[in-house]
Amino acid sequence: MTDRARAEGHDGVWSGSWVAERLGVELAGDDTLPGLLGLALRRNPKRAHLLVSHVLGKHVPQSPSVVYGHGVALGRRVRGLLGAEEAGRAVVLGYAETATGLGHSVADGLGDAPCLHSTRRPVAGVARAGGFEESHSHATSHLLLPEDPALLAGDGPLVLVDDEFSTGNTVLNTVRDLHERYPRQRYVVVALVDMRSPADVRRLEEFAREIGARVDLVAAASGTVRLPDGVLEKGQALVARYEAEGAGDGGPVSRADARITHPHDHRTHATLVDLRWPAGLPDGGRHGFTPAHRARLESALPGMAARIAEALPAGARRVLVLGFEELMYAPLRLACELERTVGAEVRYSTTTRSPVLAVDDPGYAIRTRLVFPAHDDPADGPGERYAYNVAGGGFDAVVAVVDSAADTPALHAPGGLTARLAAHVPHVLLAVVPSYAPSASERPPMLPEPLRGPAFSSYAPDEVGWLLQDLSDVTLEAPTEEREEAIQRGGAHYAESLPVEYQPSEQYQELFHAALDASAARLARAVGAVTEIVLTERSPRPVLVSLARAGTPVGILMRRWARFRHGLDLPHYAVSIVRGRGIDANALRRLAADHDPADVVFVDGWTGKGAITRELAAALRDFEVSDGVTGFDPEIAVLADPGSCVRTYGTRDDFLIPSACLNSTVSGLISRTVLRGDLVGPHDYHGAKFYRELAGADLSTAFLDAVSARFTEVADTVDDQVKELLAADRTPSWEGWAAVERISEEYGIHDVNLVKPGVGETTRVMLRRVPWKVLARTGAGADLDHVRLLAEQRGVPVEEVDGLPYTCVGLIHPQYTRGATGADGKAVTR
Repeated sequence: MTDRARAEGHDGVWSGSWVAERLGVELAGDDTLPGLLGLALRRNPKRAHLLVSHVLGKHVPQSPSVVYGHGVALGRRVRGLLGAEEAGRAVVLGYAETATGLGHSVADGLGDAPCLHSTRRPVAGVARAGGFEESHSHATSHLLLPEDPALLAGDGPLVLVDDEFSTGNTVLNTVRDLHERYPRQRYVVVALVDMRSPADVRRLEEFAREIGARVDLVAAASGTVRLPDGVLEKGQALVARYEAEGAGDGGPVSRADARITHPHDHRTHATLVDLRWPAGLPDGGRHGFTPAHRARLESALPGMAARIAEALPAGARRVLVLGFEELMYAPLRLACELERTVGAEVRYSTTTRSPVLAVDDPGYAIRTRLVFPAHDDPADGPGERYAYNVAGGGFDAVVAVVDSAADTPALHAPGGLTARLAAHVPHVLLAVVPSYAPSASERPPMLPEPLRGPAFSSYAPDEVGWLLQDLSDVTLEAPTEEREEAIQRGGAHYAESLPVEYQPSEQYQELFHAALDASAARLARAVGAVTEIVLTERSPRPVLVSLARAGTPVGILMRRWARFRHGLDLPHYAVSIVRGRGIDANALRRLAADHDPADVVFVDGWTGKGAITRELAAALRDFEVSDGVTGFDPEIAVLADPGSCVRTYGTRDDFLIPSACLNSTVSGLISRTVLRGDLVGPHDYHGAKFYRELAGADLSTAFLDAVSARFTEVADTVDDQVKELLAADRTPSWEGWAAVERISEEYGIHDVNLVKPGVGETTRVMLRRVPWKVLARTGAGADLDHVRLLAEQRGVPVEEVDGLPYTCVGLIHPQYTRGATGADGKAVTR
């Protein structure tokens, strides 16, 4: 068997026969399928087999004209399907990492269509226009980062391109996400092979009817993969066995460090080729690639290919152009041009993050494997990367094409990609394409990184990042009566000053500890339940955003549960929301730049009458209009929803959450948030103070640890509770709001903003405001001990009421205060 046959499988044996014989996997369908696909085994717990394309230019070195030709041909078919007019309005979206080059090639065949590809590389300062999951992939988060947000906002056809269409889940996830943001009437799905089952075909048809859009499919070939029962377990066992025997390294030459066939200083192996890439020309479709970009690239390709040809060793007969992960299109086009201009046989493939077993057998698609560390500082951390069917491929030279973000010391280090290649190929050339970044002048000013403990707050740095500015050195506190009087007299907003932090008596602290001990398990159950609902219904990898400050301990506990139960390390931020002024828009901008808004879940401790729920929904609508960023979900996740204001909650019981008993000393020593014009500019976060001086009284971590310690004992109960909640009708009834309106009228207050329902809100009234009276449900027990103590200390009457829908309600009345605030945060006057 020749080296060429070893690399490309051209020796009369189908490159899927090895897997088919051992696992019973069958490839059925068009006669052309075996020529397009082989089979391999994945080192992946989600799917055992891998369909290995012979014409994609990813795992199998192939003639670049064959790879490009397949994409262009598919694009021309799409153009014929749509017609010239609709094709002229189309946008093409390719999937990372395998279909970035294919998507771009389809766009070329379509005509003048702009194209974009998803990416797993976040880019600072570029807002996300969407994101989705790939259910079977080893690395699932896809980001959409167009430089021009309008690229996806049109109503022309959206052409989605992937290398294979296996279940349709990835396309469904994409269309569902984008259709909510940018609805359109027509989608076209393009793939080299359509391998869906009849059930998957019906599912896509039903989905299209559901959203009221037409979804067409164009593929080079179609068929199905028949999988016997237990194939995943059999495949995993086979991978484990072969890797234990060393076959996972593809025999003696598959892993580059197994045999160094050209031993000398690795730095001499990579000869740098200066492509003279056109300034400002994108390296691919990560941020969008327009017809104008395409014209510039076409004119520059001959010169760049000539520079590569000049650098090739004399007499080279077989040359591989090796792209880099998502960077597929630029290397492909360079390879095509090189193939046309040199006498050598040119092949093209790319490196990948996809782990696949290598077996040196003619009937197996992945014969050899080079392993090397990631060299582009990936967002998901360090890891192995691979180049398949390169070792033993008979190449005289390899031209590695990377972008400048990947031209790092790790690329050139011993054990890096260039050294691995040099161990098996006599000549290694390196061409670096500048990584394109949208113009900084077109981006808003970069907002600061989140504040973290111990510099800001007493929480550990990984527990929460505060999207706030530190106002610790500014005097903002005033006695409660003076503060309210100033609000009334000057029309000031409550968020422009702070109340003096309540210092609990020894008796009150004892009540807090007793309440915590009594309710820790109940809290743990609520934490577990709401977290599981978020993971099930909202996002498999949510970004927790707590509403400072009452929501922040809850966000930390949800993050701890996700790590305890699922091993997830969820991002968690705290942001400011101010009644009458909405949520901090700069915090939203930072979140949109760093995460997919659709993954953001806002977190609070509890609901009262639902005022903050309504405030958040209105603020997000305003933000969508002002910034054009969609996807933030106004649905708040809370521990307790006694007011029936949200769908995502742990319980609807009105019980004592001990963190409501205290202020900063159970909230990381952070104050309420502050919004004042002379302190918070247009590009600033809202502010808050860190009360370092209260460290001796801090119970923040003690509270978290007491609840977290109960996670193990409540785990089974949480499972049962979650099943009940998921099966229940959790539609908000807003019965709490109705009860507040009734109480407001019955007690002659005539302003719902002065009625504070629930244990948490009543506690806030007692600690921060000038209360009039407390209504307590007849028979309410220990949950109200702390409220009764505070009422006694402040001389506030407690009135027991039969049938009260909340455990208690705190009342403020303008007649008995020097000022009280209404819905806009300003004074309510009579």
